[in-house]
Amino acid sequence: MDYVPITREGYERLKKELERLQKEERPKVIKAIEEARGHGDLSENAEYEAAKEKQALIEAQINDLSDKLSRCRIVEDFDKDDSRVTFGCVVVVEDLDSGTVESYRLVGPYEAKVELGTISITSPIGQALLGKEVGEEVKVKTPKGIRNLEIVEVHWNHG
Repeated sequence: MDYVPITREGYERLKKELERLQKEERPKVIKAIEEARGHGDLSENAEYEAAKEKQALIEAQINDLSDKLSRCRIVEDFDKDDSRVTFGCVVVVEDLDSGTVESYRLVGPYEAKVELGTISITSPIGQALLGKEVGEEVKVKTPKGIRNLEIVEVHWNHG
């Protein structure tokens, strides 16, 4: 089985969410099902149906997170080279067409959230940047078209 790289922080976030689902959400929905059962005829009980649907959703989330966590391998021995883009680093790029500057931390696919400034090493931009050096220009084919990026900086301060 192939492993999926993940940072320690990303692993802990997934684990915390799994525990929340198992220890908080699952018991709540079980209680809601029990209460709905007490209302009589289950065939016409909307509360019961809603609780059963929510239970199915929570169980699917639990199974998904459990599967992801079983596939993960925490990567901590980062190659902290400030000149080359590697897993776990923060890379600052300039879009050569628009002049905008963006900063991304390269992480595993299970923890990537663009709104938090993290992108997956398996994304088009992540793949294009990986292994490149400061000053290099990179053409990236994205869903919105070709982007011309220059690597401005690589660093390890992501807090």
